[in-house]
Amino acid sequence: MLAVGTAGLLTASCSGAPGSPGPGGGTGTGTTAPATPAPIIKVSPAKGASKVRPDKSVVVTASNGELEEVTVQGEGGKVLEGEFDADHTKWVSKGPLTPASGYTVSAKASGDGGPATVTSSFTTLKPAQELRIIDVTPNVKGETVGIGMPIMVRFNQPVGDRKAVEEALKVTTQKPVVGAWRWIDDRYVIYRPAKYWPAHQKVRFTAALEGVRAGKDMYGVKNYATTMQVGAAWISTVDTRTHSMVVRKDGKIVQRMAISAGKATTREYTTTNGIHLTMERGSPVTMISPGKKEGDPGYYKEVVDHAVRISNSGEYVHSAPWSVGSQGRANVSHGCINARPDQAKWFYENFHRGDVVKIVGTTRSLEWNNGWGFWQLPFKQWKKGSALDA
Repeated sequence: MLAVGTAGLLTASCSGAPGSPGPGGGTGTGTTAPATPAPIIKVSPAKGASKVRPDKSVVVTASNGELEEVTVQGEGGKVLEGEFDADHTKWVSKGPLTPASGYTVSAKASGDGGPATVTSSFTTLKPAQELRIIDVTPNVKGETVGIGMPIMVRFNQPVGDRKAVEEALKVTTQKPVVGAWRWIDDRYVIYRPAKYWPAHQKVRFTAALEGVRAGKDMYGVKNYATTMQVGAAWISTVDTRTHSMVVRKDGKIVQRMAISAGKATTREYTTTNGIHLTMERGSPVTMISPGKKEGDPGYYKEVVDHAVRISNSGEYVHSAPWSVGSQGRANVSHGCINARPDQAKWFYENFHRGDVVKIVGTTRSLEWNNGWGFWQLPFKQWKKGSALDA
């Protein structure tokens, strides 16, 4: 009985149960566990894409695994920065792309189904209009500037998207300041702090314009950077009522000058009140009465030495040997600040662009856009000209 029972069990085992494969992998109706799929990597922009907008991001994703490495390399070996998400299944580039340039994307992922790699390439469009910076003031190598010096930036094209461009402009200081940009027009933007720059520091201006969409069919094509050195705090105070000028350096009086200001017989001959900045100098400078020709009443033509400009309406601090007798006593000039020849020479030799000249005592105010009269605007009003203030 035992032997027969064993044979029966063996027979049953060999015949196979319904739905199970027989010996040798017979074709029963059973299933085998599927293989784990390898990671799938997708890249945007698509492989071979051309005319990609520079303001678009490069996005790399992985399914069935995690991204280990992503490299986006532009022409000349420039590597584009980017960030992974928390799960390492997505990578997104930071910042714009360079216009009219080729990029190669290399990505590697790992997962239970094994590793995967992808290489892709694309090309960005060439802008119909290229935005560039054509001038920055100040930008003279080795120059030291005054504590009132603004940063003035001019573009080669009218800027359509001021906000996008302004976001690309950065001012970095060694000593903290609060400041703002103000658009004068579509091509001209100016930065100034809320208060004068802290003295004795470097201030760096950078413009990360490359790839920034500045308007319809317009992109920035070149970055820009420059550093200015802010020197001592030179502040000159002119009182037209006492006919005096006091010059301070870092708060200490370094010069007292007897002066003669505008005679104020007309608005034109009235020195302007307010905060002026020293702009440029010349020796000699020829000064001609505005709007008059030789022979007209009030016409003059004077050649002056050691002249330092403080406005665009013709105001200078300059040498005036002919008015020495009136200096310290009366205002007899056509609007300029007349000084003794030796003291005018001293001022000429010691000034920096952007030094402060504050004038008080007259009935005419300096317009904020007369020369570099930007400090005439309260900062609250100044920053309303920023595209980022809204």
